[in-house]
Amino acid sequence: QVQLVESGGGLVQAGGSLRLSCAASGRAYSSYSTAWFRQAPGKEREFVAFINWSGSTYTRGSVKGRFTISRNNDKNTVYLQMNSLKPEDTGLYYCAAPGLPFTVGPSLRDDEYVYWGQGTQVTVSS
Repeated sequence: QVQLVESGGGLVQAGGSLRLSCAASGRAYSSYSTAWFRQAPGKEREFVAFINWSGSTYTRGSVKGRFTISRNNDKNTVYLQMNSLKPEDTGLYYCAAPGLPFTVGPSLRDDEYVYWGQGTQVTVSS
């Protein structure tokens, strides 16, 4: 069983930065890929970024060059560094993990993930 807890969200002005954290339980979490998704009010949840167990990453086009996903296996934590934030980045950000370890990915669909955190709110003001 994997449990995920997000933190680091908040209110920031456009152009600012935030770093989200996804803390995972489980000694073998370094074997799991992790993705970040977000959901804006009235919109469907969308993929943001992915990192697999070996550290390979993939980010959606609209955030490429601004967002960076990384992981610290010693801390069982995956990060999403968000720079040059825009109002359209506003939403509830979730981290998610698949049901099995050692997936290569990237997995962009939310139905490919089994474990989800509760989300952390990011609000970017103009």
